[in-house]
Amino acid sequence: MESSKEHDVFEKNRVSPTASSNNLPDASAYGISEKRLLRKLDAHLLPGVCVLYLLSFLDRSNVANAKLDGLDKSLHMTGNQYLTGLTVFFIGYISLEVFWNIILKRIGPKLWLPSITAAWGVVATLQGVVVYNGGGSGVAGFFIVRFILGLTEGGLFPGVVFYLSMWYKRSERQYRIALFFSAASMAGAFGGILAYGIGFMKGVAGLAGWRWIFIIEGILNSQFDCITNAVQTTVVALGGYWYIADWPSKARFVTDDERAYINARLKADSDATQDEAFTWSNVASALKDPKVWLYNACYHTLSLPLYTLSLFLPSIIKALGYSAASAQLLTIPPYALATALTIGYAVVSQRYNRRAPFIIASALTAIIGYCILLSNTDPTKRPGVSYVGTFFAAAGIYPAVALGLSWPAMNVSGQTKRATANALQITIGNLGAVIGTQLYRANDGPRYIVGHSVALGYLCLNIVVVCTIWLVLSRENTRRDKAAERGAVDDGPWKGDEDPRWRFSL
Repeated sequence: MESSKEHDVFEKNRVSPTASSNNLPDASAYGISEKRLLRKLDAHLLPGVCVLYLLSFLDRSNVANAKLDGLDKSLHMTGNQYLTGLTVFFIGYISLEVFWNIILKRIGPKLWLPSITAAWGVVATLQGVVVYNGGGSGVAGFFIVRFILGLTEGGLFPGVVFYLSMWYKRSERQYRIALFFSAASMAGAFGGILAYGIGFMKGVAGLAGWRWIFIIEGILNSQFDCITNAVQTTVVALGGYWYIADWPSKARFVTDDERAYINARLKADSDATQDEAFTWSNVASALKDPKVWLYNACYHTLSLPLYTLSLFLPSIIKALGYSAASAQLLTIPPYALATALTIGYAVVSQRYNRRAPFIIASALTAIIGYCILLSNTDPTKRPGVSYVGTFFAAAGIYPAVALGLSWPAMNVSGQTKRATANALQITIGNLGAVIGTQLYRANDGPRYIVGHSVALGYLCLNIVVVCTIWLVLSRENTRRDKAAERGAVDDGPWKGDEDPRWRFSL
């Protein structure tokens, strides 16, 4: 139940959820500082989920590093079989996205997030022990493990996006989601360093270097799971179970006054504290909303460039004439730049409360990168030119994805509808990744005309989609503003983002 202090102050400051509210509860009435509280939330909520996503992205993309170290040769895989292994991961990944978020909504993050992390940590390690006997092949085992890895990892990203939307105001969510997603580009840099070092373990315990890439990185993941998984019996595991908080109403790391203020500010700003029962009609409302499908299209047109770059960058660089070890190291600088820009774009975008123009600018940066890659007719003679192109591509793709993924978390109201929209965005979006896994064939190097051209085309489509979203949301806000000026808005029951009092974030 609400404390009397929360109830009294909230009733005094009660407003309808809109894109921005100037009548939020006064933190001083609770004897706390809002800035200090936000720092406390960030320190407690963000590090854990960022590490989870770093490990998640590392475990899905380290196959690119393993390939340079002989994965395909050891398993006697053809080029097409290797690409199929990449594809089946994303088939598993998108299969149960919406279902996973429904589970999260019903059982809570404290149990769900550590549990799925434990599951994929085990599966990721198993990639390194895929059955391989003499001249035989472990291709089938590799396919199975990749599919299950995708299935288990599929619940993390949309789950965390929804989780953060239940803690922060709408205007605060984009920056936190971008910080969370920056772990993806950080994983690329981290993976390159690890793969370079682990590659020297070739022959240890009679195992190939690529197996150690999977085993060690998977064990790192499993070790973190031991910290965060509640079912573990170790003291460290119990500590991790304490660290992953449930919803604000159940969190133990905040005081009663802080909890009261968190709930009051969320009530005044969004639907995060409403006691909303799960219904399939709320799921259906997400499926029927055209704006949700536009958000899906935004991510779909970015996911293909995102995953083709993360899965094939080591091979793209190696095809320029570098050794496998050098190629592993040369993946680090583009990812480091992408990480810095992802955070930088998030800060500036939040300051101006705009996403669309920054996504467009970021996509244009990536387009320049692919134009450079395609225009270099002889990459082996001018490898530096193509390498510069990878910088532009990474610098544009990652910030655009981070901003695009924050839109449903900010613009979809209704808890179940938002959880569905977050998951649906990943499902539809990653169909682009499924397509992308078949584009970079070994015989196409070093120019990779087909892969680079399709990625370029997708980025151009992304600009069209973002401009459409910008126009649709602007017109809807204007229509609702005019209705409010005519006095046509009532104070009836809240109708989610379809309510005329709601304003969409552009």
